Amino acid sequence: MTYARKLPGYLINRFRGWRATHYTENKSWFRHLAQEGQHPRSMLIACCDSRVHVTAIFNADQGEFFIHRNIANLVPPYTPDGDHHGTSAAVEYAVTALKVAHLLVVGHSNCGGVRGCHDMCAGKAPELSSGSSFVGNWMEILRPGYERTADIADAEARIKAMELEAVRISLSNLMTFPFIKEAVEAERLTLHGLWHDIGEGGLSVYDSDTDRFEPVA
Repeated sequence: MTYARKLPGYLINRFRGWRATHYTENKSWFRHLAQEGQHPRSMLIACCDSRVHVTAIFNADQGEFFIHRNIANLVPPYTPDGDHHGTSAAVEYAVTALKVAHLLVVGHSNCGGVRGCHDMCAGKAPELSSGSSFVGNWMEILRPGYERTADIADAEARIKAMELEAVRISLSNLMTFPFIKEAVEAERLTLHGLWHDIGEGGLSVYDSDTDRFEPVA
């Protein structure tokens, strides 16, 4: 059975265009990256959402960020004998091997994963709560965020609040990893929580002292 086929023509054309322009104009930089290895200063944990272009937001180039993406930019708690090792493995590699100085969790507006979690927790998405859904099992990480926003009557406002909760919960879970806690306390690593407004192009930063997200002017 043949299941892996040739690239679509439009992707081949885009690759050729990239190689003829961006790569050719920066060939020495790409060769430097290949020979010297990666030395990113920061790790970004972002959502898989195709509208969230995390490198473009910070005008970054190759080699600047170590990037991990998953549904709703979540980080599970430290559970060596549990599940969700993909994200945990990426975090471990970034902190212990690459020794990044900053770890950013980037949430965003209109997150489909967060909306799915809201509907699942509200009993409106049985396909996610069936136990056989990878997405549903993953979104259980955010269930405490649903419970903490129970006093918000308006569904859309609650979903936005849950998007912020996804960032808070991920930051809190990161601190359950012993190697992260140790690096933060030794001031070798700083954690940052962000929320990106796709439509308005805005960015808000979480302040743990005030427990608020403040817009970047």
